[in-house]
Parts: sequence; C-alpha cells; structure tokens
Amino acid sequence: MDNPAALTPADIDLSDLRFWERPEHERAQAFAMLRAEPGPRRFALPKVPFLRQDPGAWALVRHADVVAASRLPEVFSSEPSATSPTDLPRWMDGWFTSMIDMDDPRHAKIRRIVSRAFTPKTLAKAEHDIASRARRIVDDLIAGGPGDFVARVATRLPVEVICDMLGIPPREHERVVRLTNIVVGYTDPEYVGRTVDYTAGTARVGRLRTARLLGTVSLAGRRLHRLAAELGRQRRAAPTGDLTSALVNANIDGERLSPREFGAFFLLLVAAGNETTRTALAHGLKLLTDHPGQRELLLADFDARIGGAVEEIVRHSTPVIFMRRNVTRDHELNGHRFKAGDRVTLWYASANRDESVFPDPDTFDITRSPNPHVGFGGPGPHFCLGANLARREITVMLRELFTRLPDIRAGEPDRLLSSFINGYKRLPCTFTPG
Repeated sequence: MDNPAALTPADIDLSDLRFWERPEHERAQAFAMLRAEPGPRRFALPKVPFLRQDPGAWALVRHADVVAASRLPEVFSSEPSATSPTDLPRWMDGWFTSMIDMDDPRHAKIRRIVSRAFTPKTLAKAEHDIASRARRIVDDLIAGGPGDFVARVATRLPVEVICDMLGIPPREHERVVRLTNIVVGYTDPEYVGRTVDYTAGTARVGRLRTARLLGTVSLAGRRLHRLAAELGRQRRAAPTGDLTSALVNANIDGERLSPREFGAFFLLLVAAGNETTRTALAHGLKLLTDHPGQRELLLADFDARIGGAVEEIVRHSTPVIFMRRNVTRDHELNGHRFKAGDRVTLWYASANRDESVFPDPDTFDITRSPNPHVGFGGPGPHFCLGANLARREITVMLRELFTRLPDIRAGEPDRLLSSFINGYKRLPCTFTPG
C-alpha cells in the first residue's frame, strides 16, 4: 500500500490499520470494490500478543446483507462482543462488556430499564435544556474567536447533555472526555501512545507495546467504572431524579441492574452518548462547507429541510463504521453459507454507500428521499437507543450555529485513526462574529 493512488482489490485489508490511514474517498472506493465481488470476503486478523488467535471475520458490505443480519439476532449474535474485532482478555470483559454485547433476554432486560430515559416524550422535555446549552456554547465560541470546532462545539454539547442526564458534575466533564477518547480511540497513538505493532508478532517489542496498550485502555475503563460506582452509591442513598438514580433504583418486574451492569452501561452511555453526535456534528459542518449549494438549500428553509439534512449527514459520515456479530448456527444469507462459530462484521460505512439502494451514493444530498441508511445501526433489537437524542442535538446545534454565524466554515480535519469510529480529533473553523 505504498502507492495510495493505485488502489486495487488486493490492497484492501479491513483488518490492517494502514488501510484506515487512507483518505475517505479511497476507503469508499475500496468498499465499492468489495460490494462488486460475488460474495463476502473474509479478513483474517494478525496474531496479537496476549490475545487469542482470532479466526478473522466475513465482511458484510452490502446494505441488504447488513439489514438481514441485523434482523436475525438469534443467528448473528452480539455475544461475546459486538464492538471489538477480536475477543478481549477475560480480565477486561468486566469493564467493557455491556448491553451492546448481549443478546436477549439479558439485552432486553437492561434495555427495558434504560429505554424510559430516551422516549420521545422525555426527550421533548429536554429540548429546552439542549437549546440553552447550544446558546452558551456558541456564545463561548464567538467570544473566543475561530478555533477547533471539535473541542469547542462538537464535543461540548453531547458530553454536557449526557453527563447532565446521568448526574455527572461539570467538574468531571473534562475527565469523561479524556477517558472516553482512550476507550473509543484505542487504535490512535495520540490517545494510547504507540499502538500494537502487528508486524512484531510475539517479539518482545510487540508484547511490550500490546501490554501498554491494553493497560492504558483497561485503566481508562476502570476509572469510568469507579466514577459510576461513586455516583451509584450516592443515588441509591439519595435519588435526585437523574438517569443514574433511575438506573440504580429501577425495579421493573423484579429486574435490577447489578453494579457491574450499571458500570458497563454507564461507560457505554458516556462513550456512545458523546462520540457519535460529536462525530456527526463535525462532519456536518465539514460537509456543509464543502457543498455550498446544499448549505444554501438548507438555510433557505431550515425548518423544512433540517430533518433530511441530519439523516444525510449521518448516512454520508456514518460515525460508527462497523459492528461485529457471531454466528450461532449454520445459516445461508443471500447466497452465502455461514457456519456456526463464524464471525461477521457489519460494515455500516459500506452499506450506506450501496449504489443498489442509494442513487449517486457518494453525493451529499440533503433532499435524499427515501434515505434508509444504517447510520444508527441496522433494524432489530440493537438499533441505537440514543438515535432520537442525537437527532435533536444535531438539529439544535446546527440551528444555533447557522442563525448566529451564517458564514462559519470548516477547514481540513485531523482524523482519528480507527476502523470503528469515523471521527475527527480536530477541525479548524472560521467565521465572522455577528
């Protein structure tokens, strides 16, 4: 892969971090090549010290395959992991295995308890608070002048909202961002130091590097669990009406979250609750900068077009690139025979550019209709619980930005090195204060 301009099918290895250093348009081209192949391709993971040798996974890159597998959780299971391409060591499972890595009935039990915080009625009540926060954030942006949109806007709104929902005090917000950056950005050297050297195998340098990486990520997880435990103890003794109080004191038909379940779900909420919306907001500003015609179209009738714009931003950027599933029994899906024990990866980033579903899939079009994207996951029990919250946050923030700073523009991003999150670490923005 020394010549990025000469992309061929042989260059494509979704398990190689060097592939994810490629520009986004080349990654889109690679997925188009994979979709054109007669069936799914299997990508083997390299041997990594301290981790069991992974058998690799079949890459589901077509929209129809991703949707079909999502609708069959009894065949395409989320256990033992849905977010890690390889199985974690057992000593890490307790920190990171949450509802997203479970099947029913355990998954349904926890989702029933927590879903009450994400109903449309509950979120409608929160919209005034979201709007107030957006105003304060834009106030601060204007006062400070042009700068990094990710740190000053895209990160702040979702992390403040989810932390407030959970009752995490403002003094902890910066720590939550720092720790979730490590958990989510575990393949980016900026967050975890030097990453795993896949070419080192079991050599001493490979073992040391992997040990440091696993230790760094595990420590971040433990610290978030400790924060959850402290808040949980306080809310059991004196509930305050926040989401933490509801979760630790919930008793629905005799069902309660164990301390470990609460800690893992707390980690999931603070990570997913800020990372996905942060990524969509940053991509949204960049897309509306790079496509001035679409920006003009949106601003000509914001209320009528913002709904479609949000869906198209999520489709085009696909903040969560993939999820993993584990095959429970032999099964044929769209002409391919999977065997019990196989692993598959659902590549949302590819499904959202499937030319058989989306005309001109690489075109950013806020009027696209229909837009059956899988940017919030495929249909089924694991569809994103926070999708409606994310939509509201994106809508409110874009309204505030373009109302008060109509000429705000994005520069070139500093991308997160990840096969899991299509994130921007930094995104410079410029504007003329009103």
